[in-house]
Amino acid sequence: QVQLVESGGGLVQAGGSLRLSCAASGLAFSARPMGWFRQAPGKEREFAAYITNRGRNTYYADSVKGRFTVSRDNAKNTVYLQMNSLKPEDTAVYYCAADSGKYSGRYYDLAEYDYWGQGTQVTVSS
Repeated sequence: QVQLVESGGGLVQAGGSLRLSCAASGLAFSARPMGWFRQAPGKEREFAAYITNRGRNTYYADSVKGRFTVSRDNAKNTVYLQMNSLKPEDTAVYYCAADSGKYSGRYYDLAEYDYWGQGTQVTVSS
């Protein structure tokens, strides 16, 4: 049974930082590129960050580029999202997801992923 469990969310003031973690089990983690998505209230889920299976390449949404950093530790089956200089508009539920292996190059597309975590709430106050 595949499980992706996010943690590290919380309430932070604007300009602050948070580090999210996503612990994976039940899948060949080191073979799977991973993505981070977020969903704000009343909005669609959107792409935030992506990391290839060995961590050599990363991709970011323009809205988070330069502030967020995605990384992974394959020995721990964990992917991270370091979020700095947080803004109120970063408030959302953050989800990690495992790339299904279609390798379409559409890492920003929800359909590229076959497993999702339950999400962790990040709230940024102004």
